[in-house]
Amino acid sequence: MRDCFKGALFGLACATMAIAVCTTEAHAQRAVTALKSPAKSLAGDVRVDRAHDSVAISWPAGEGQRGRLVLSLAKDQPLIRALGIGERTILAGIDPAAVITIGTRDLRQGWTVFFDNPRNRPFEHFPLELKRDAIRVEQAGGYTKVIVDGATAGPFSGAYEFTIYPGSRLIRSAMVMSTDRDATAYTFDTGLSVAEAADAPWRAIAYTDLSDELVRVTGDAIDQPAASPRVRGRMVIAEGATGGALVMLPPPHQYFYPVDYANNDNSVWYGRDYRDLEGRVGFGVRQTLEGDRRYVPWVNAPPGTEQDMGVFYLLDGGDAASATQAAFAYTRGDRLKSLPGHRTFTSHYHVEHAVDFLNQQRFQQSTGVPDGLERPEFIDRFKAMNVEIVHLGELHLGQKELDRAGDRLTLLKTIHEETKRLSDDEFLLLPGEEPNVHLGGHWMSFFPKPVYWTLDRKEGQPFVETDPELGKVYHVGSPDDVLKLMEAEKGLMWAAHPRIKGSTGFPDKYRDQPFFKSDRYLGGAWKAMPADYSRDTLGWRVIDLLDDMNNWAANPGERKFTPGEVDVFQIDDDSELYAHMNINYLRLDAVPKYEDGWQPVLDALRGGAFFTTTGEVLIPSFTINGAESGETATSGGKATVQAAIEWTFPLAFAEIVSGDGTKVYRDRIDLTDRGVFGTATISKTLDLRGRKWARLEVWDVAANGAFTQPVFFRQ
Repeated sequence: MRDCFKGALFGLACATMAIAVCTTEAHAQRAVTALKSPAKSLAGDVRVDRAHDSVAISWPAGEGQRGRLVLSLAKDQPLIRALGIGERTILAGIDPAAVITIGTRDLRQGWTVFFDNPRNRPFEHFPLELKRDAIRVEQAGGYTKVIVDGATAGPFSGAYEFTIYPGSRLIRSAMVMSTDRDATAYTFDTGLSVAEAADAPWRAIAYTDLSDELVRVTGDAIDQPAASPRVRGRMVIAEGATGGALVMLPPPHQYFYPVDYANNDNSVWYGRDYRDLEGRVGFGVRQTLEGDRRYVPWVNAPPGTEQDMGVFYLLDGGDAASATQAAFAYTRGDRLKSLPGHRTFTSHYHVEHAVDFLNQQRFQQSTGVPDGLERPEFIDRFKAMNVEIVHLGELHLGQKELDRAGDRLTLLKTIHEETKRLSDDEFLLLPGEEPNVHLGGHWMSFFPKPVYWTLDRKEGQPFVETDPELGKVYHVGSPDDVLKLMEAEKGLMWAAHPRIKGSTGFPDKYRDQPFFKSDRYLGGAWKAMPADYSRDTLGWRVIDLLDDMNNWAANPGERKFTPGEVDVFQIDDDSELYAHMNINYLRLDAVPKYEDGWQPVLDALRGGAFFTTTGEVLIPSFTINGAESGETATSGGKATVQAAIEWTFPLAFAEIVSGDGTKVYRDRIDLTDRGVFGTATISKTLDLRGRKWARLEVWDVAANGAFTQPVFFRQ
């Protein structure tokens, strides 16, 4: 380092190197001299005080209080000298603790892969080592970063960063590192620790268990071999020895890599000697290495990418109960907010209720509703999350399992009867299937009423027959038959998990086929898959496809949309569903009644009359030149984009994305001055001359986000 302290560069839009503090003895005298200078003030009333052996950062944390983070420059002392709010120090004398588990990716399908199991190949654990070469304070838009250089963990190297959000009690704590190692798949666990339990600055470690009770662990119970309980809300809390509490919570959706089963996999830890943190006592959050013991792909780390491995600290002046309530507010209690003029719709669930129903009937020798299935647990989970319309993906099992339950038409009849029985005036459970025949790749089917159809059509068999009990029964044996069925019954089809899993290469490979060009083909479904912490958004795989498909479209009938999908199997009361969840807000005034059919749901999807979100960021309204998503606007070159947005976590940015049939264009809007728990209106006029379509994305600092479907322009 040439200089121990560097002046703030306030003249730049994003000032860097606002202050850099060396930690070598050679600069001790200069540091003492600097102590006489006044504190620096950064954007958002963030104040940086420098002493000979520490850097203190304070900021407005809301409700008239200031948050405080003090870092030690002495390498023989814990890095975090104090964390507090107002006059209260919550935790003091603690170090960041982290372990990166590094395995090897099977790159036969590249980095866009789910069907991989690095856990079945050799892997290693590497604890975080923090050399503390220098401490820098940088301004990043409206936020402030405190960067500790000299972080390593095995082949990863970089820095450890704390991000301050003025107006918020949140701090983001992250390893920001990269590796040149090829084919790296990894997970990371993180937390806070001390060397001796007697030095621990907490009086209790707390969490909410699966019976929704707050559990406090105190005294010698913390100084035991590390435990990993199953919890609600993915969070763990430390109550300070002198009061106050700190919540550690991961980004609610980004942190968890994709799996087939939304198991609750012990996502926190506390105690001694966790993994390779030998000789340390602490607490934190963790990722399971085993997942659901099916395909467990972990997280991508392409060589040279900067992996931002972060979690959040939430400071609270109260106890664990108060802190838990404050933390849950960021996900609205893991519940989806109601929006006027919108209904919540979710798709692609393999709960296999019909198969369970028929097998239980046979086992119980009953013709009625089997005991235990009167009200399946998944119904209560959806209702508790304020999900109003659910589109299933049934019969996604092996042929032997299906044959044991009954023939296909019996299964369909059961699905139709059970979805009707389990629906009510406020909740609509709808039949759906992932049939995966004839088109290529995997795809979803959706009809506006019960439809009976078989997946093969024997030679000489008619396309449609009349069954004396069921009525029309269709026999489908080709892509042309699939399209005829969708046209006859006003159905929709779309690619399930496009460009990954069983749809690798699709729908690209059939983009020129008549069924794809038809208005019965909706597009491809969106999910946060794969995982890569070098990205500041989720689900780019499908968002890129949305743009590609609408650049391919030659006429209005070929326009495509991307509803969110969840694509998980059985759901019960213990499932960690929210972490893998997304939701579509359809522009509908009411939930249709099952007996009347649900054509309005399909019309909203086909019309692009919805936005998709992880739940934390909302876009209640969006127009371009007065046209809503899915509609056609006049352009004339100049286009005015207007959107109402709502959020919980601090925002990062919005992007207006547009395409001209060949290229995709992105106009980014910085939103780092908006605080937490807010509402705002975005309004921007752009020259969109020559563009065919445009849409909006909004993302926060936890990689939670929302995106609209496109508005199209008359050419």
